Amino acid sequence: MVLFLSLVLLINAVFSFTVWPPFLKRVAADERSTDAAGARTRFFTVHLVLISTALVLAAVAFVAAVIGFASLA
Repeated sequence: MVLFLSLVLLINAVFSFTVWPPFLKRVAADERSTDAAGARTRFFTVHLVLISTALVLAAVAFVAAVIGFASLA
C-alpha cells in the first residue's frame, strides 16, 4: 500500500511541476494580466497565488513520495 500511495504522490508531483509553470506563462501573457499602465492586475495576482499554492503542494507530495519510497528500503 505504501508503494502505491508513494507512486500516486510522485505522479501528482510530476504532473503539477509539468503543467503549472507553462500555465503561469500563458496567464502572464494574457491581456487581462496587466492594466493600461502596465501594472499587474488582480487577475494575475489571483492566478499567481493559486499556481504557487499548487507548486508548494506538489513539492510536499514529492517529499512525501520520497519518504514513502525510502521507508520500503
